[in-house]
Amino acid sequence: MSEEHAANEGVGEHTDGRVPPTGPTEPEAPAPPFRLEVRDDHIAVVTLDRPEKLNALNREVRQGLMALFDDLAEDDRVRVVVIHGSGEKAFVAGADITEFAARTAEEQREVYRHRRIYETVADFPKPVIAAIHGFCIGGGSELALACDVRVGDRTARISQAEIRIGLLPGGGGTQRLARLVGRGHATLISLTGDFVEAEEAHRIGYLDVLVDEGQQLEKALELAGRMARWSPISLRLGKQAIRNAYEMPLAEGLAAEKELFLEAFGSEDGREGVRAFIEKRKPEFRGR
Repeated sequence: MSEEHAANEGVGEHTDGRVPPTGPTEPEAPAPPFRLEVRDDHIAVVTLDRPEKLNALNREVRQGLMALFDDLAEDDRVRVVVIHGSGEKAFVAGADITEFAARTAEEQREVYRHRRIYETVADFPKPVIAAIHGFCIGGGSELALACDVRVGDRTARISQAEIRIGLLPGGGGTQRLARLVGRGHATLISLTGDFVEAEEAHRIGYLDVLVDEGQQLEKALELAGRMARWSPISLRLGKQAIRNAYEMPLAEGLAAEKELFLEAFGSEDGREGVRAFIEKRKPEFRGR
């Protein structure tokens, strides 16, 4: 598969010897576009599972992911989410261009009036880690940018490719990207449509962690585990405090940080953590 294409997007026998039935059969249900595993260590693993389409974000995937993240937000078993793509070639190779090719500008504006997957992930109250390999293009990059941490292996290739089809990023690929890597790098990425290789993506701060090929999910799960052992209240409030740093002037952010600290301080988990430290034992956090 070429960069340009990726950026722009028998009869068997029964084993017992019986003859297969020849009458009409029920059609097989299509495979779901993603899989969920909720682990015992409070980590939810979301696997985008359309490898034949390079895990592209069509409407079914986007709607399903939004509903899934809504459920995970209310699931007390889950403290951290890891999201990754199946197959060898891609994390997510963009949106499905065929879905919006025939829309008018007003029709697209109407689509934008509804909640989108990018805001759903960015606003999710628990930490989200993206484990990235292969192509991470357009909407796939914007999905990664909406996550809190990005772990990539050395095959990761990043591109905001919208410029190649006469458009520009519309899901955070200018705003979140510029806040993450700075104005100059964001301009180069968004206005050239070029690929950024994994080492460079790590150097400029797009990838927070760079690992050897095929190790991205293992590393993401390790980092998630180091978060998920702590109080879900502290995780939620800490994520909010860090987000405030990007969205508030310093004085407002510091004031909000104090209030978030006081909320954690007044929680049962906060009291438990302090007691456990004094008593030299492992804390038992219950999310209260």
